[in-house]
Amino acid sequence: MSKVTIGLIQASHDVHGDEPVEAHKKAAIEKHLRLVREAAARGAQIISLQEVFYGPYFCAEQITKWYDASEEVPNGPTTKLFQELSRELGVVIILPIYERDGIANYYNTAAVIDADGTYLGKYRKHHIPHVAAGDGGCGFWEKYYFKPGNLGYPVFDTAFAKVGVYICYDRHFPEGARALGLNGAEIVFNPSATVAGTSEYLWKLEQPAHAVANGYYVAAINRVGVEAPWNMGEFYGQSYLADPRGSIVAIGSRDQDEVVIGVMDKELIREVRNIWQFYRDRRPETYNNIINL
Repeated sequence: MSKVTIGLIQASHDVHGDEPVEAHKKAAIEKHLRLVREAAARGAQIISLQEVFYGPYFCAEQITKWYDASEEVPNGPTTKLFQELSRELGVVIILPIYERDGIANYYNTAAVIDADGTYLGKYRKHHIPHVAAGDGGCGFWEKYYFKPGNLGYPVFDTAFAKVGVYICYDRHFPEGARALGLNGAEIVFNPSATVAGTSEYLWKLEQPAHAVANGYYVAAINRVGVEAPWNMGEFYGQSYLADPRGSIVAIGSRDQDEVVIGVMDKELIREVRNIWQFYRDRRPETYNNIINL
């Protein structure tokens, strides 16, 4: 199968942050079940949701309440629910949720579910930001909630393509993006929650650059809207699919709940890699000092 249809789901989260965790999860899961069905109806074969899709971006504050949003993966109820949906629709699902490992460790995780509902594995976000609050009192307090990932950079051989995952802040680090390519990724999904301001100009710069440097597709997913009570900024959407030439194949709006549909062509991956032999011309023996600097 040379061509694969990709569905990227961007959505607002409208439940006020003061509401109980279960109210957040219930509303978000109901919305995303509808959006996944819409994506499948429009032909999507691989569908990705946004970072920690079943709640607000709670890292704007530091309170223990949000630990209750975590679940085990794959044994938690949300993973099992989307396994059933995947099996029903015959689609691959990238499912970013808040993981509890069964002991006391918490991770920003994405489960990968194959088109027959099989759980293939998970990726845990490696790079965890901890950015001080600004004048509005909100920060990116992720180290309060997440341990750094410890499962490496796995690639999952799904029914339709070889899939890698990189989550939000990971996108600023080319080393992991290269590792995913070397591990065989044909497409890398980056579920995110990023707001307008300091890094917005990088949104359409870094990830197409990863696509070019590694000869694969990149799917970048961002939520939309402003989330109360933090109002830390506008989640500016514009979820997109970039091809191995760095061109944006499809892109969403800035402010609407939306299913973004784009087509990846595996023949283009081969064509680009045959022209730009970046893997052949690597000099790994010269890179040793990187880990010591």
